[in-house]
Amino acid sequence: MMRAHAMVLPVGLVLAGCEAPPEPAPTPAGRVSATVPVSDAVASPSQGPLSAADLRRACRAGLASVHGQDVDAVQVDSLEGSVVNASWRAPVDGGRMRAQCRADGDLITWKPVDRPVAEQNRWMNQSGDPVVRFVLDDAAVTVTTTLPDGTISTDEYAVAVQEEAR
Repeated sequence: MMRAHAMVLPVGLVLAGCEAPPEPAPTPAGRVSATVPVSDAVASPSQGPLSAADLRRACRAGLASVHGQDVDAVQVDSLEGSVVNASWRAPVDGGRMRAQCRADGDLITWKPVDRPVAEQNRWMNQSGDPVVRFVLDDAAVTVTTTLPDGTISTDEYAVAVQEEAR
């Protein structure tokens, strides 16, 4: 009986000294992801439903901002319900870059199309993705992008309604 107690006591002391390792500090992307809305499920409804022309305007400006393009370079190829199919000249090889875009409230969500790795053709609305918001004006679209590291950029594009009503 005494031997059983003698074995339990050292094991108990060893286990008592074990502590869970401290959690690592959040990365910049983790901090932003915790505070910045990352999907169209948290869009601000302040603008109401968009007309087809306004959806095209918002998506052209949003894609131009995200991809560093001039808004005139982004072409709307088609509209499928609430999803805009767009393309622009690829800067490296002169081919076409393609993406889909949708808007909900003031949030633009997009996804690349035709990337060689299928997993890269996904909606950019996860915690490590940029958050892209827009404001429509009569002749302009203002796009604000928040990157995962907290960097914020704002671009304004002249995209008049009549320009998209073709």
